[in-house]
Amino acid sequence: QVQVAESGGGLVQPGGSLRLSCAASGIISGLYIIGWYRQAPGKEREVVATIATSGYTTYADSVQGRFTISRDYVQNLVSLQMNNLEPEDTAVYYCNVFIPPGTTTWGQGTQVTVSS
Repeated sequence: QVQVAESGGGLVQPGGSLRLSCAASGIISGLYIIGWYRQAPGKEREVVATIATSGYTTYADSVQGRFTISRDYVQNLVSLQMNNLEPEDTAVYYCNVFIPPGTTTWGQGTQVTVSS
């Protein structure tokens, strides 16, 4: 059974940085995608960044150039480095593991608040 746990959220001032981590366990497939999503109050959940087992990454236009997703293959951790944070980045951030063709597992989420 796949399990996902996020950590690293918090309160930061505009222009600051935070690093989120996603620990995934129980994955036996050699092909999967780990992604970071976020959901702000009153808005739908949206994808922020993804990384495949091949190392291929994707980013939402709104975070391109500010956020970086990376992977530690030994510890099976996926991190999201968030720089130059803006108030619009305030949301609950979720980690997701997608195993083709259709198995998806969500973490419980971690709150990120960008405010002065």
